[in-house]
Amino acid sequence: MDDNNLLTVTGLSKQFGGYKAVDQVDLTVAPGQIFGFLGPNGAGKTTTIKMIAGLLKQDQGTIRINGLDLALEPEACKLRTGYIPDRPYLYEKLTGHEFLQFIASLYPVDKENLEENIARLLDIFDLENWRHHLIESYSHGMRQKLIITAAFMLEPPLIIVDEPMVGLDPKSARIVKELFKKHAKRGGGIFLSTHSLEVAEELCDRISIILEGRIRASGDLESLRHEARLGESGLEEIFLQLTGAQELNAVIQALRSQ
Repeated sequence: MDDNNLLTVTGLSKQFGGYKAVDQVDLTVAPGQIFGFLGPNGAGKTTTIKMIAGLLKQDQGTIRINGLDLALEPEACKLRTGYIPDRPYLYEKLTGHEFLQFIASLYPVDKENLEENIARLLDIFDLENWRHHLIESYSHGMRQKLIITAAFMLEPPLIIVDEPMVGLDPKSARIVKELFKKHAKRGGGIFLSTHSLEVAEELCDRISIILEGRIRASGDLESLRHEARLGESGLEEIFLQLTGAQELNAVIQALRSQ
């Protein structure tokens, strides 16, 4: 199969009992692209992300990473993928540097440049002075920066990100955005799930909106405006229109009348 995309998802479905969390989802992430994956709570975002990251097995459909089938070659696919979860699990009895070295030992990274990459990333995130402290002493924001450092030091083709800005101060959030842009500029891909529509509008070349387990709309900002039948509106208005603006307007009117 000829597939030049970094990520190709076709007919992806997952059911829990009688509830279909993800229903026939198709999406792609091309080299050099920052792809936004948006949706309200309970829409199927987390389930989709876990399947793409190899943490949850799909019921139907295929996931191809860098041309490889995740179901058939899971280890090879995971070596080509970085994953930044919204609630990272870290080994608290390791120091930050020990944790990064442990993660690096699981991947075929360039050992000559590894320490240089680690030092550079820790420095820009103001973690250099904390590298030999136990992770249990880190704040939530520091832990988030450490897991972001772990993903980018590996330099994988595809990076999957779930709510990257949670717990980050404005300076660190700006740095993360620049790292995303730099990774895409080098030909990598970012799969970005976020509730921050401002972040998605600023960064994403292409966006898919999932609603009740199915893709409601996909495309760049202009095509989403056309889908929502909105002129020069921003992503917030587009998102609300495509995911139930009438219900929101009713709630707002009820609140204002109280």
